[in-house]
Amino acid sequence: MINLAIFVSGSGTNCENLIKHFSGSDRVNCALVVSNKPDAYALVRAERLGVTTAVAPKPQLNDPNFMMPLLNEHHVDFIVLAGFLPLVPDFLIDAFPRRIINIHPALLPKYGGKGMWGHHVHEAVKAAGETETGMTVHYVTPVCDSGEIIAQYRCALSPDDTVDDIAEKEHQLEMKYFPHVVEEVLKELR
Repeated sequence: MINLAIFVSGSGTNCENLIKHFSGSDRVNCALVVSNKPDAYALVRAERLGVTTAVAPKPQLNDPNFMMPLLNEHHVDFIVLAGFLPLVPDFLIDAFPRRIINIHPALLPKYGGKGMWGHHVHEAVKAAGETETGMTVHYVTPVCDSGEIIAQYRCALSPDDTVDDIAEKEHQLEMKYFPHVVEEVLKELR
């Protein structure tokens, strides 16, 4: 059984989608949801679905003496960032080599890096007059949004699309594809 930790910062639609996708799986267990924000609605979603939650604000997130025992206690094998905003500390990347992946709401390498999250990404896509956008799933490295790309899914945009329209189109891709990408990555684990 692969024990999954999902790291979140916000409302948690992707977190909930992942938990439901793996519910009843004989191979993957959503063992823990970790948020850097104590008021993240993702924690409520996880608790309602029976998944243990923990809060790790920046000082705890960056403290190996807090994070490693927490992850070890839940026998975490793999980490999925699902709307998690802080940079992952190097000690976690070292402890989970090629076992941390992230979802990004754009077609990397475009619109990635510091400050490029959530609505900021969609605003930049709109301002650039892009004719398409999409989602990217990639491995996490010490450099923000620069890890090897695992999968990308695209959708067409029209000049009439508002920032909210762009966000909704991209979010639909996440809901449809993200759990399947995670499942495929986990199949490759030994």
